[in-house]
Amino acid sequence: MPGTFSQIYIQIVFAVKARASLINPLWEDELFKYIAGTIKKQDQKPLAINGMPDHIHIFIGMKPSCCLSDLVREIKKASNEFVNQKQLVKGKFQWQAGFGAFSYSHSSKGNVITYINNQKNHHQKKSFKDEYKGLLSDFHMEYKDEYLFDWIE
Repeated sequence: MPGTFSQIYIQIVFAVKARASLINPLWEDELFKYIAGTIKKQDQKPLAINGMPDHIHIFIGMKPSCCLSDLVREIKKASNEFVNQKQLVKGKFQWQAGFGAFSYSHSSKGNVITYINNQKNHHQKKSFKDEYKGLLSDFHMEYKDEYLFDWIE
């Protein structure tokens, strides 16, 4: 029987514009659920979503027909509108341009979900900057500091 069979697991990481700490723990679950719904509407499978006030991690099961850049653009657009329409922050909420995307094997799926679900504990020991640079290093991705997120020191 002909068909397309795939297992594509991607962790997506992106930050709030200027890495401002705008995601409030009081409404982050509502935001994460909204993002999960956006991912489902794009016919992809959300596996884990979590983050910190200044950034977010999303782990998805992705179909081979999906264009990752289009998916991330839709997630950012929809969630920007969600936060702004509900007036969850003073001023305008916006995600920074760009994102990181990291692929994983099926055997790593559980570990990645645990890692994302434990973001709050993880960031008690490691900054987002160190975490992100570590991911880039672990995946042997070349980068220049000036093209990373706009870091607020």
